[in-house]
Amino acid sequence: MADSVPGVNIVKSFSPQEAKVLVANRSEIACRVFQSCRELGIRTVAICAPGDEDARHVTYADEVVPVQGYLNVSSIVEAALQVGVTHVHPGYGFLSERPVFVEALEKAGIAFVGPRAETMELLGGKIAAKELAARIEVPTLPWARVEEGQDLVSRAKEVGFPLLLKAAAGGGGKGMRRVDRFEDLSTAAESASAEAIAAFGDGTLFLERLVDAPRHIEVQVFGDGHGHGVHLHERECSLQRRHQKVWEEATAPHLSDETRRGLFEAALRLVKEVKYRSAGTIEFLVDDQGKFYFLEMNTRLQVEHPVTEEVTGVDLVRAQLLQALRPSDTILKEVPLARGCAIEVRIYAEDPTQGFAPTPGPVTKLRWPTGTGIRVESGIEEGQNVGTSFDSMLAKLIVKAETRDQAIARMRFALDETVIHGLGTNQLYLRALCDDPAVLSGHVHTGYLGQAYAGFAPVPSDEALELLAEAKQVGLTRSQLGGGKSSSGAGAAEWPSPWETYSK
Repeated sequence: MADSVPGVNIVKSFSPQEAKVLVANRSEIACRVFQSCRELGIRTVAICAPGDEDARHVTYADEVVPVQGYLNVSSIVEAALQVGVTHVHPGYGFLSERPVFVEALEKAGIAFVGPRAETMELLGGKIAAKELAARIEVPTLPWARVEEGQDLVSRAKEVGFPLLLKAAAGGGGKGMRRVDRFEDLSTAAESASAEAIAAFGDGTLFLERLVDAPRHIEVQVFGDGHGHGVHLHERECSLQRRHQKVWEEATAPHLSDETRRGLFEAALRLVKEVKYRSAGTIEFLVDDQGKFYFLEMNTRLQVEHPVTEEVTGVDLVRAQLLQALRPSDTILKEVPLARGCAIEVRIYAEDPTQGFAPTPGPVTKLRWPTGTGIRVESGIEEGQNVGTSFDSMLAKLIVKAETRDQAIARMRFALDETVIHGLGTNQLYLRALCDDPAVLSGHVHTGYLGQAYAGFAPVPSDEALELLAEAKQVGLTRSQLGGGKSSSGAGAAEWPSPWETYSK
C-alpha cells in the first residue's frame, strides 16, 4: 500500500505475523517495547553492546545480536540486516532523534517506527523549530540566532535580560547558560559553545528570553503522517534537577481551561503543518499568568510516556507499532478522555547526598512494590551488576489513582515498598518529595528543586545510628542502605533505609 504524502517512498503494510522488530536501545525502554510487540505477536530482536551482556532487556527478545555500540549506526543497521528485521524501534535517547539513522535504515529497506527523517530534521533543530512555530503563530519567547562573528550585545538587546544562551543542538541542559548582564555575554557564550561542541559536535547557539520560575508543561501528540493528529492531553514536568526531569504527572494541576485549550491548539497546529507521524511531545513554558511559549519538540517517545498511558488508556508503543505496520491508516482517530491522575518518578543509581554521584554495584536484593494502581518499568534484575558505562536510571515507578492526593499517597506507599540493595539509589530524595508542601499543593516551577533541595541530606535517628554502626562492621556503606522500609515497618528488609526525616 502506498503512502499518499508527496515525496515519501512507497511503504509496504505488514501484518504482525510478517513483521520483525529490532529495538535499537537497552534497559527498561527496550523491555517496554518488547512487551507490546509480544502482545501483538511480532517477533523481536534485542541488541547488546560490549559490557551490557547481563542487562535485563536481552532476556526479553526472541533473538539477541551484538553491536559495537548503541550509537553506532552502521553496526546496528548491519545487525538488523543480518537477522532480517522489517522495522526498527529506537526507544528514546541514543539514535532516536538522529535523521541519519532513519535514512540509513530506509536505504537498507527497513522501516523506522517513528517520524520521517525530514520531519525529525526540521523539528529536532531548535532554531528551525522556533522559526516554524513563529510562522504558524505558535507563541515563542523573544529569541535571536547567534551567527559567527555577530555582535552578541546587539542581539542581546533585541531579546532582553535575563536571557539564556542555548545550544541549537542537543538538550539536557548542556550548552546552556543564564546571562543577566552584557558584561557576562562573551564568557558565557564561549563556555556554552565549547560544551555544546563536546556534547553534540555543534557549537551553534541562540539567545532566548528567560522566564523566571516557569512551569514546564508538555503535550503528547500522535500523528498519522498525512496531516491528521490528536493530542493525548498534557503532562506537568516542572520538578527538574539541572534540566533533567525528576517527577512527572498527568494531567497538570492548576492549569486553566483557557491555557489548556491554547496548548492543545498550538501543538496540533505543529503536527498538522509538518504532517507528523507517530508519537511526539511538544514542550512549552508557562508563566505565572498562564501564558505559554513553545520550547521545543521531541520527535520520539518520552521517558514519561507511561503517565499519559495511565490517564488515557492508550498504549502509545502499540499505537506506534500499528502505525508503522499500516502506514496508510490513521491509528488514533479521536482524542481520548483523561481520567484520574498518574505520577512517575525515576529511580537512579546515584547518591543525592553526594552531589548525585553514581553508585554502581551489584543488585543483591530487589523487591518492587505491588498493589492497586502501581506500575514498574524496570531495567534491572536481582544479581545484575550495574556499572557506569550506561545511563544510571534503574527503573521508573508509576502510580495511578482517581485524585492527585490519592496518587501522591500511592507513590509514597510504592517508594516505601521498594527494596534495592547492593548499590545506592535516589529513593530517599524521591520519598521526600511525597511529603513536600509545595509538591503536595501542586505549586512548583522548574527551579524549585534546585532552590529547595540544594543541600538535601537525610537526618538519621538514634535507631539509624545503631544500624550504621552494625552495617559498618559487615562492610556495608551508607549508600548501600539507601532502599526499603524503615526497620520498624511491617515487612522490613534485612538492610532497611534508616532515614525517615529529611533536611533541605
